[in-house]
Amino acid sequence: MNARRLGPTDIEISPIGLGCLQFAGSGRLASLGARPIDQPTVDAVVGAALDAGVTWFDTAEGYGRGHSERALTSALTARGVPPGGATIATKWTPTGRTAGHLRRSIGDRLDHLQGHPVDLYQIHEPYSSLSSVPAQLRAMAALHHAGAVRAVGVSNFNARRMTTAYETLRAEGVPLASNQVQINLLHRGIEHSGVLDTARRLGVTLIAYSPLAGGILTGRYHDDPAQVATVPKGRRWTGRGAYGTAGLARTRPLIDALRTVAEAHDATVAQVALAWLVTYYGDTVVAIPGASRPAQATELAGAMRVTLTDAEVGRIDAISRRLA
Repeated sequence: MNARRLGPTDIEISPIGLGCLQFAGSGRLASLGARPIDQPTVDAVVGAALDAGVTWFDTAEGYGRGHSERALTSALTARGVPPGGATIATKWTPTGRTAGHLRRSIGDRLDHLQGHPVDLYQIHEPYSSLSSVPAQLRAMAALHHAGAVRAVGVSNFNARRMTTAYETLRAEGVPLASNQVQINLLHRGIEHSGVLDTARRLGVTLIAYSPLAGGILTGRYHDDPAQVATVPKGRRWTGRGAYGTAGLARTRPLIDALRTVAEAHDATVAQVALAWLVTYYGDTVVAIPGASRPAQATELAGAMRVTLTDAEVGRIDAISRRLA
């Protein structure tokens, strides 16, 4: 798969990036599905992703209070990747803060990234700031004009808020690059919420988080239901029954279809699920699966080498629609 442009910016990224929640260290995030991994493992995961063609990484201030940012850039440095040699997206946590905090805290982001630039700076969610969304976006635009960030994006914005963000930034002479939202074969809300249509109309890239539905779309829990016991309680709770006996039975037809296609391509179920995601929606959608082992990073990035036929895309789509 060819590189894709990030929204209307001049930044090019691989269709598959690497989500870095797993680099957050121990603490609350671990209970939500991010098993903490040590720095040598982070180094190996990042190296494997780079070797497999991944060119960009998504992290956040809120992932371990900057621990993920520091772990990522330490891994890039250990690999010999110079500042600017990989694309880094990070996020500002708006909870309980005003828009002015963006200007005051950008130094922390740059310190944590250890000389690597903020290529994409995103507002993590639109609900909890003490300032309005337009005020936050104007502060983001000021950072862009000051050269502190290359591009501006949002996360978890619905169609209306995404349009507001686009128009606010446009008035400041800054494009809206992206909106990070949950998209996978079991969660296709973007298609009826207006988010997909709005993104296409505005030329905004959608970054798919949880592209494998918390591991459900790997097929591992269907193959061995006993592994459900290893899933963090927080993820099982947010999975809304997907990991239970009934949930696994409900999604088995989709896993079986993915497995059939995978066998035809000498691929894995996870690779086909990711390949479908970045094929079906065209250049509008890119994905950021997470990995906690080097082999896992290699496998997931390998989805970029899977070329699905129109018939395969359509067959998976039809089964998915009955579940999403």
